[in-house]
Amino acid sequence: MFVCSPNNPTGNLVNREDIVSLLEMTKDKAIVVMDEAYIDFCPEASTVDLLAQYPNLAILRTLSKAFALAGLRCGFTLANEELINVLLKVIAPYPVPIPVAEIAQQALSEQGLARAKFQVLDLNANRAYLQAGLSTISGVTVFEGWGNYLLVKFENGDALFKAAWDTGIILRNSPIENCVRISVGNRDECEKTLAFIRNQLEQSAA
Repeated sequence: MFVCSPNNPTGNLVNREDIVSLLEMTKDKAIVVMDEAYIDFCPEASTVDLLAQYPNLAILRTLSKAFALAGLRCGFTLANEELINVLLKVIAPYPVPIPVAEIAQQALSEQGLARAKFQVLDLNANRAYLQAGLSTISGVTVFEGWGNYLLVKFENGDALFKAAWDTGIILRNSPIENCVRISVGNRDECEKTLAFIRNQLEQSAA
């Protein structure tokens, strides 16, 4: 069973009690895979502390998000030895190219982890700024998010997405009706995105 927390695209966290209940129900029956691709933005919500208690738990992590190494296509699995040994039987030979392994090693070094932590603090501050700004705009619903993005609902999400695209602001269209996923950038990018949305909605209302 796969569980994504923080979820994509909503950004919400799955209730810890629900995760524990799922692990209990599936004990000796199924593997629960926690997709924690965005957990570096809210490390306190990780389920890594449950590994010792639940051998049927596997956690997926990636260097694509908080470490800003999406092009590397490198991730890893956290699990108990028994489960890791099963995975080793089916893993492809030489699954990680040497250059990728070297960059990953640098990213996970003490210096690399410190840099990622600083980037996360900066991004989380910008996410809070963007969320607060969007919350003041009439007709806009912002869903509380814990990743490096926010899911935002507009009265006409498709129209806003297209207008943003035409202006050079790249948002992510969502399968959820009238919702758009906004990736959190630096403070200047957040300010420009807020200004664009305010202006666009004012023009639509005129």
